[in-house]
Amino acid sequence: MGNSPLSDIDYSELSDIGMRRFNNQDSYVSVVAKTEDRYATHGHLFVVADGMGAHAAGELASQIATDQISRSYLRVPAGSQESLKLAFDEANREIHSKGQSNPEFQNMGTTASGLAITPQGAFIAHVGDSRVYRLRGFQLEQLTFDHSLVWEIEANPELRLDSWSGPIPKNVITRSLGPNAQVEIDVEGPFPLEQGDRFILCSDGLTGVVDDEEVGTIVGCLNTQNAAQVLVDLANLRGGPDNITVTVVEVKKNHSTDLPQVAERTTPTARAGASGSFSIAIAAAFFSAVLLGVLGLVMQWPFLILSGILFTAGIGMACIARSKSSGEIKVEPIAKPSKAKSPYRSYNARPTKDLYQRLGDTVQALREAAADQNWLMEWDAVNAHQARGEEHVSEGNANHAIESQAHAIIEAMKQLRDQQNRAANDTAVDL
Repeated sequence: MGNSPLSDIDYSELSDIGMRRFNNQDSYVSVVAKTEDRYATHGHLFVVADGMGAHAAGELASQIATDQISRSYLRVPAGSQESLKLAFDEANREIHSKGQSNPEFQNMGTTASGLAITPQGAFIAHVGDSRVYRLRGFQLEQLTFDHSLVWEIEANPELRLDSWSGPIPKNVITRSLGPNAQVEIDVEGPFPLEQGDRFILCSDGLTGVVDDEEVGTIVGCLNTQNAAQVLVDLANLRGGPDNITVTVVEVKKNHSTDLPQVAERTTPTARAGASGSFSIAIAAAFFSAVLLGVLGLVMQWPFLILSGILFTAGIGMACIARSKSSGEIKVEPIAKPSKAKSPYRSYNARPTKDLYQRLGDTVQALREAAADQNWLMEWDAVNAHQARGEEHVSEGNANHAIESQAHAIIEAMKQLRDQQNRAANDTAVDL
C-alpha cells in the first residue's frame, strides 16, 4: 500500500500464487511521481503482467515486461499515450529476443496492462486479457478489450459458433508480448479524471472466479488496501486456480486541468472493441494447438496439478456453484463498429443485499468444507464480522454490510492459510 507525496492518489498492490500453482508468473510495478515536476512530465505509472511459458519462462517474461515498460516510459522526455505504446513495443522486442536466444524460453510471452495517471488524464496501453477497470460512483467500466478467443469471436460477426462442439475456453488469448517480433498494442485515452475515481488493474486469476460486479462493489466499499486483500482472498476461497495480482488506485485529488474534450460513452451497455480479423480456420487451429499444449502440461506435471485440485476443488466448486446460482451479470454480445473505443463493458457496482449474501455464501462453503474435513478453524472473528454485517443489513446499510462481510472473508482466508501451514508441518513431521 502507498500514497503519492503529492497526496493526489492512494494505491495498493498485491500478488498471490493462488491455491493450485507452484510458482507465480504474474508481475507488477508501480512508479509513483515523487515531485511535482515528475508528475507534470510522466504522472504515475502502474503495470500488471501475467506470464506464459514452460519452466520459468512465463515468470521471466512478465518480469521483463514490467521492468522494461517502466524504464522505457520514464526515459522519454514526457509521458503520453504514444510514449506508453513505445514502452510496450520495447518490452515486446526484449521478451522476443530473450525467447529466441534460449530454446527453453522459446515462445514465452506475457499479457501486460499499463495505466498512466497524468495531468492530461489517464492513458492505457494493453495486450492480452489482464484488465483495467475504472470505478466512478456505482458504475464499473472495463477500459480494456480482452484479447481472448471468446471476446474475438463475440466481436467478429464473421466467426460463427456453429462448428464448435463445446464451450469456448475462456483462457485462450490471441495476443501477447513476446512470441512474435511485432504485436498490435491497444492504446486508450486520455480519460478525464474525477476525484474519487478508482482504477483496478488485475490478472485473469481474479476475473476468472470473481464477477465484475463483485470487483466493483468491493472496491467501492473499502479502502485500497482492504479492497486488494479481499479480492485476492475471495479468488483463493473460490479455488484460486491461477496466480492473482491486483492493483487498486484511488484518485484523491484531481490534478488534471485544461483537459481535452474526450467523448466517452458511459451508459451501462455492452461495448465494442477493435480487434484483428480472424478466419474460422485460424481460430480452430489456434484452439487445437492450445488443447495439445494443455495435454502436454498435464502429462508432464500430473501430481502437482492433482494435489492442488484435491485440496481446493471442494471449496472452489462449492463457492462457484453458490455464486452462479444467485445470478450472473448478463452482458450483451459485443458489437463491433469501426473505430470503437473503450469503455467496452459497464456494470452496476451498487451495494445490494443479494451481493452481501453471495459473499457470505463463499464463507459458508469454507465452513462446510472445514466441518467435512475436521479442520481446526477458529470462527470467532469471522462470526463477529458477520454479526455486524447482519446488523447493517437490518439497518438498510448495504455499504457497511458488505464491508463487514469483506472483513469476514479476510479472516476466513487467514484461517485457511493457518490450516494449510498446520497440514504442511504435520506432513514434514511424518516424513
